[in-house]
This record gives sequence, C-alpha cells and structure tokens, in this order.
Amino acid sequence: MTATSAIFTDAITLKPAEAEVFDVAFTATTQPCPWPKAYGGDMVAQALVAAMRTVGDKEVHSMHSYFMRPVDIGAEVSYEVEVLRDGRGYATRQVRAYQNGKPAYVSLVGFAAGEPGGSFSAEMPAGLPDPETLPTSADYLADRSGATMTETSKAYWSGGRSFDMRHVPGPVYVSVDGGTAPHQAVWVKPYDALRDVDPLTTAQRDTAALAYVCDYTILEPALRALGVAWADPGLVTASLDHAMWFHRPVRMDDWLLYAQEAISVESGRGSAVGRFFARDGAHVATVVQEGMIRTGAAS
Repeated sequence: MTATSAIFTDAITLKPAEAEVFDVAFTATTQPCPWPKAYGGDMVAQALVAAMRTVGDKEVHSMHSYFMRPVDIGAEVSYEVEVLRDGRGYATRQVRAYQNGKPAYVSLVGFAAGEPGGSFSAEMPAGLPDPETLPTSADYLADRSGATMTETSKAYWSGGRSFDMRHVPGPVYVSVDGGTAPHQAVWVKPYDALRDVDPLTTAQRDTAALAYVCDYTILEPALRALGVAWADPGLVTASLDHAMWFHRPVRMDDWLLYAQEAISVESGRGSAVGRFFARDGAHVATVVQEGMIRTGAAS
C-alpha cells in the first residue's frame, strides 16, 4: 500500500446533492479500511466540510458528534445540513448523515467571526523525543505479528491512513509497547503535501484534516490502561460520541503533537481527552471522545 495523503483528500471531496430533509445536501464516499465498517473520522471530517461549505467567512470553533450506526466502507453517505443560525458573530449548523435510508451520524457545528480579546494557551508537554528520531509505523510493524494482525491490516496501519503517526512511548498495535500508564503522545504529519480540495480554502482543508485524523488514536490511552492492544483477539471498538474545539489556525505542513490521556474506562466504554499542539508549542485544538471498548475477556 502506497503511503499517500490522497486517501484523506478523497474522503473530503463532497458532491452537491438534492436536499431531502434539511437545507443543503452533499454526498461523500467512505475510504477503505481493514475493519468491518468505515472509519469514524470519515464522518467527522465529511460532516465538517459539509457544514463549512454553507458558511461564509466565519471559522469553525467547535463540533459535537454522535455516531449512531455503522457505515459501509466504500459507499456513499448523504450529508444533510440544516442552517440553524447565521448571526453577526456566530453561526450554527446541524449535519445529519444518512446511509441506506437511516441516520448514521449527527453533529452540531459552531462557527465564529472572531474578535479581539485576551489570550491563554495550555502548554505543550516537554521533554518528548523529536518525531524524526522515532520509528514509523511501517518500521515498527515490519517484523511483528499478532493474533489478528493480517498482512492487510499491517499494510493499512503502516501506510493506509494518510498520516504518518509516531508514538511516544510506543504503539499499541500488536502489544502495549511502553507500559500501561493511561497517557501517550502521537506525532502526526501527512505522508505528502495535502492536495487541493475544491472549493475549500487551504485553511478549511487543514482544519478538516485535524477532524479526520483525531479519531484514529484517541481511544488508545484507554486501551493502554487496560493492557489491551489492537491485535488482541476479541477486541471490538467503536466511536460513540465526539467533541472537538478548534482554538487556533493550523497548518498541516509540519508535525503536530497529539497529547492524549484516558479519563475513564467503565461499563464497556472508554473516554479520553487529546490536545493538538503545533511544533512551535501553539495549542491548536482539543478533543474529547467516548468509545465502546469490548475486550476479548468481556465477550
């Protein structure tokens, strides 16, 4: 599998469609992955792009999502956008995704014009190794195998996700590398320069990239706390709900640090918080997500 960021830009290439439920509609196609159903970040990024295409010069500041049904891989999803409010300073959109005639995903997206004010930013974790010193996923997986780690899934983890991801202290692909403390950091960067996506601006495309990539690893601190790896037999996970706040503009042409911490695991659900930092230390976004975690021991 060739490592390319085109998988992401293909995912957020939306086509206008006839609205049947709300005000504006688009269709998009989910991208290949080795799981039974589509990657949740497809829906988050596609819904965000659908909302952005109905707003003028305001920038997204928050997004709140629920995943209601699994979505088929490589199939079209219809995104219906409801224009809830267009104010001078803020705008709000509801986006609902349909597949096979049923709602599969819903989100509320807030946009802001921005105004002068004070500034404060959380501090980037210190003392972490530079991403260039860490192994790629492909390097890490080259001589490793696990109970459910097929060659197809290994190729996907190694180069099929559009983004190079390098873990600190180590990945949880085949085993829990680096210990079971409920936190980790992941350096993230597109495999190659992101392609233009019409009619998005570069800033909109890069913001959508954050929304897309954040779902891949956010449950890993919870898996780490349980001592569970992705390749463990019987593990089943799914995104349940997701919140994201966009604090500052982001550029996806350099490494970003995704600092993550599990905050709860209980009753088959895990919750984690993640913060994205630019390499210069700017805190650009915050993510909170809850997901279903069914381990082999629980099944």
